[in-house]
Amino acid sequence: MGKKRYLKLETLVLWEEQEIIKKTNPKRKKKTEEDQGEIIEEGKKKYTTKVLRKLVKRMRKKGFYIPLKENRKIDWSAYTANQINDIIDTLHFIREEVDKVHRPRKHKSVGRPPTDEGKLAKAILFIEIFGLPERKAEGWVYLIGYHLGIEKRIDDRVIGKAYKNRRVISILYQVFENNKSCDGEMGGDGTGLEVSRKENYESTKKKNKYMTSIVDSREIVQEFDTIGTQECVIMHELVKKIAKWLKKDVNKLLKKAKITLDSGFVDKKLAQLIEDSDMVAYIFPKKNNLLKSDGSPGWKRMLIRLINDVQAWLREYHIRSHTESFHSSFKRIFGIVTKRLDDTIYTQVLARVIHNNRRKMSYFNLAEV
Repeated sequence: MGKKRYLKLETLVLWEEQEIIKKTNPKRKKKTEEDQGEIIEEGKKKYTTKVLRKLVKRMRKKGFYIPLKENRKIDWSAYTANQINDIIDTLHFIREEVDKVHRPRKHKSVGRPPTDEGKLAKAILFIEIFGLPERKAEGWVYLIGYHLGIEKRIDDRVIGKAYKNRRVISILYQVFENNKSCDGEMGGDGTGLEVSRKENYESTKKKNKYMTSIVDSREIVQEFDTIGTQECVIMHELVKKIAKWLKKDVNKLLKKAKITLDSGFVDKKLAQLIEDSDMVAYIFPKKNNLLKSDGSPGWKRMLIRLINDVQAWLREYHIRSHTESFHSSFKRIFGIVTKRLDDTIYTQVLARVIHNNRRKMSYFNLAEV
């Protein structure tokens, strides 16, 4: 009884203290009122934070967004051809694309020569398309090696160590860079990577490994990261990478590429970075966001576009759903992550992303014919 009375008394004292702070510090309430009443003038129009916040609340209600009923048509003949030739195309792709970026080096030192990094990269790509464990992979690589350009047997322990070999990772990254295209309509998001079946079906899913990625509307991965857990911080780095190769593509610059992100990426500096990279930002705002830019005018301009035509803004924003679709299909097709170290997880995901991009590009190339 004494403990209960003490707890009740303690909560009462805390409540009284909070009330005193509120009465003695009216500036806090006054500041929020000033922020909501802040008026920003653009030409003849005036915009306020109060209007923005009301609009955001309405945007979150079911049925507010009215999508255009234009579903992407499926080219079934292209899809069927892509599925039938998948394994043949994959084996040719692995051999040709690795050979493009890697030439075997001559072994000059004394002793047994090490396994060529190009052959290890080919072995990893073959393993990840079928989800083979390393011991079984040794036999399969020996059996299929002729089609991959691998003449000798590779020990399973050598294959395992290849996942953290810097030169092998470099070869795979060059293959990734050489085999992606962008339609300019991009979306970004993060997802947890399951490392066990138990973790996938637990009611409280606490992920220790994360993947943050940017994909276009065809679900072709443009950039990704598996090292960090702070999605918003990582997104800054991914946008910078995209900005570098986007400058080389004049067609994308003329078309004005766009990046759509959910409210987990609300960051005024990120909105400004996207605009500075000659792209258009669509970041879903939170209920308590302010209209003022705080040194990032790109944030203010993005929200003004939202207020002016909310339905058109939302149609562009919902391109982001392709990112969620990609994460779902990616984990369903390739399964759980079987590696544990950061470097090996990155290599495994990189190989799987290469296969995802090859399949998507193959289908869309066939559909265009």
